[in-house]
Amino acid sequence: MKDGFIKVAAITPEVEVANVTANGEIIREHMKKASKAGARIVVFPELCITGYSCRDMFFQETLLRRAKEELLLIAEESASLRGIFFVGLPYKHRNKIYNVAAAVSEGNVLGLVPKTYLPNYHEFYEARQFTPGMDLPEVTNLTAEMTTMIGSNMLFTCPEFDGLTIAAEICEDLWTPCPPSIRHAMTGATVIVNLSASNELTGKSEYRRQLVTSQSARLYCGYIYASAGSGESTQDVVYSGHDMIAENGRLLEESNLFQDGCIMSELDIQGIEKRREAMTTYEELDDSEYVISEFHLAIEDTKITRFIDPAPFVPSNPHTLEVRCEEILNIQAMGLKKRLKHTHAKTAVIGISGGLDSTLALLVTVRAFDSLGLDRKGIIAVTMPGFGTTDRTYDNAVSMIQELGCSFREISIVDSVNQHFQDIGHDDSIHDVTYENCQARERTQILMDLSNKENGMVIGTGDLSELALGWATYNGDHMSMYAVNSSVPKTLVRHLVRYYADHLTDGKLTEVLYDVLDTPVSPELLPPTEDGKIAQKTEDVVGPYELHDFYLYHLMRMGSEPGRIYRLARIAFEGVYDEETIKKWLRKFYWRFFSQQFKRSCLPDGPKVGTVSVSPRGDLRMASDTVVQIWIEEIDAL
Repeated sequence: MKDGFIKVAAITPEVEVANVTANGEIIREHMKKASKAGARIVVFPELCITGYSCRDMFFQETLLRRAKEELLLIAEESASLRGIFFVGLPYKHRNKIYNVAAAVSEGNVLGLVPKTYLPNYHEFYEARQFTPGMDLPEVTNLTAEMTTMIGSNMLFTCPEFDGLTIAAEICEDLWTPCPPSIRHAMTGATVIVNLSASNELTGKSEYRRQLVTSQSARLYCGYIYASAGSGESTQDVVYSGHDMIAENGRLLEESNLFQDGCIMSELDIQGIEKRREAMTTYEELDDSEYVISEFHLAIEDTKITRFIDPAPFVPSNPHTLEVRCEEILNIQAMGLKKRLKHTHAKTAVIGISGGLDSTLALLVTVRAFDSLGLDRKGIIAVTMPGFGTTDRTYDNAVSMIQELGCSFREISIVDSVNQHFQDIGHDDSIHDVTYENCQARERTQILMDLSNKENGMVIGTGDLSELALGWATYNGDHMSMYAVNSSVPKTLVRHLVRYYADHLTDGKLTEVLYDVLDTPVSPELLPPTEDGKIAQKTEDVVGPYELHDFYLYHLMRMGSEPGRIYRLARIAFEGVYDEETIKKWLRKFYWRFFSQQFKRSCLPDGPKVGTVSVSPRGDLRMASDTVVQIWIEEIDAL
C-alpha cells in the first residue's frame, strides 16, 4: 500500500461442475495462498462456486442452497486472511435467480453484485436461468440472522487506503455498448473486477484483451479479469482461463491460455487518481444511488514486482518503437511544414553541431521541405566552429549536410567572440558561464540575422530534456523561430536518429548518423583535450539523461512525489545506478526544474509529440518564482 500500490490477483481454480464442496475447498485454498503472497484484492471467475456450465441445474434448490452455504464458509475463511475476495455463484432473491459476484472480507459478505446483461445468443442461454440484476441495491437474507445487499450499484472502499474503491461487473457486462463499469468508475471506483466465463474461440482472446485494456484506458482504472477454465464442461464449448490485470490501457499481467492458475501484479491507485485529476472531462456522478461498503486493510509496504520501465518515453517493443518513431518524425515535420507554408518562408536556417539534437532537427527539416516540394538547397545548414569544436563533430556535421543535399555555410565564431570578450572585459582564460554563454548567444545571433537576410526562419534544436533542466543559454540556443524538438526527450531523440539511420537512408549518411549516435553529448563550449577529444560532457555536469527523463515522466505525467519517484527509480535502474547516485541526481533534477522555469515561460512554438510537454501553451503553467524547498526537504529526508 506504500506509494499507492496494492497487490492484486486473478485466479482460475480447476472447478468441478456442480461439486460445490470441492469447489469451495479449492477456492479457499487459493485465497490463503494469494493472501500469503501479499494479494489484497483477489478475483475468481463467474459462478466459480458451482461452475458456470451447470445450465438447468441452476433451477435445483439443492445446488442453490449448497452454493450459498459454501459462500458463507468462504466468508468465514476470509476472517483469518488479509484482503477482499470476489467469488461467483447463483443466488436466489425474491424467487428469482441471479448470477452474482459476492464480495467477502473479514468474515463478512459485504455485498452481492448481480450480472446486468445476460447473453442469450449463439452458444449462450443465460436468460433461461437467470434474471437481469437490479441497479439499486436491496436487502437480502443470507440466513435468518444475516443480511447483505444485492444490486449493481455497490462500491467497496478501504478507509486506510486513500483512493481505493472497487466495483464489480460480470462477463457480458463488459461486452455491451454501455458497461456498468462506466458509471461505477464515474461514481468513484478506481478498480473494476470482472468475474467472467468467456469461452474460447479462434481470435476471441485478442478481442477480449482489447476490451479489457481499452476499458481500463478510457475509465482510467485498474481492471482485474478472471475467467473460467478447464474445470468447466466441454460438452459444447471450451474455456481457457484467460485472466488479465490491466491499468490505464496497459496490460500488466496475463495468463497463458488453457493453464489454470493465478496471476498477480500491483495496481497503482495513486497513479490512477492523478490521471483522473488532470482530466477535466472526467465527469463525476453523484453516489447517492450507491451502497458503499467498507473493508479494512492494515498499512503495509507492498513489494513491487511489476515492470517499472527505465525509459518510459521509449516503447520497449521494437515494432512499436519503429511505428512511434515514424509517427513522431511526421508530427515534427508536419508542424514545421505548416509554419513554413504560413509564413511563406522559402528557406530554413539551422545550426549544425554534429550532435544528436541538431541532427534530428535537420532530418525533420528535410522531411518538411520534401513534403512541401521545396528544394533542399533552401535549407541553410550552418556550422559555427568555436573554442570547443572537435574534428569529429565538425566532420560529421559537414558530411551530413552534404549527403542530405542542403546548403552549407561555415561561419567561425572565434574572432567575434574574442572581440566580445574584449568589449565586456572578460578574461578568455576564465572558462566560466560567461565564457560559454557568449559563444551560444553569438551562434544564435548569426542564425537569426542570416534568416532575416535569406527570408527564412531559424529552426530550434533543443529537446525536452534540456528544457526541463534549463540546459540552454537564455536568449541563446534557448531561442528560435520554430523548435521542432521541444517535446522530444533526449532518450527518444537517440532512437529517432537511429531509426532514420536504420530505415530511411544508407551509405555515407548512415555511417555519419551512427557516429553521431556514438558521440558523447556535449555543447562543446570548452576547449577539447590535448588529443582533440571532447572535454565537456553534459551528463558529467547535469547527470544521466536516462535518469532525468525518468524523473520528468513521473513528475509531469504521474504527478508523483519525490519519495515515490526515488523508490521507482531504484527498481527501474537496479544494477545500473546505486541509491546515492539516484538520490543525488534526483535532487539536482528538482533544483534545476524549478529554478529554470523562467526559460520555459518564453519558449518558441514547437509541436507537441507525446504526453509530456513543458511549453507554457501546452502542459506546464508554472510560476517562475515557485520555490522548490519542500520538495528538496523530502528528498533529503529519504
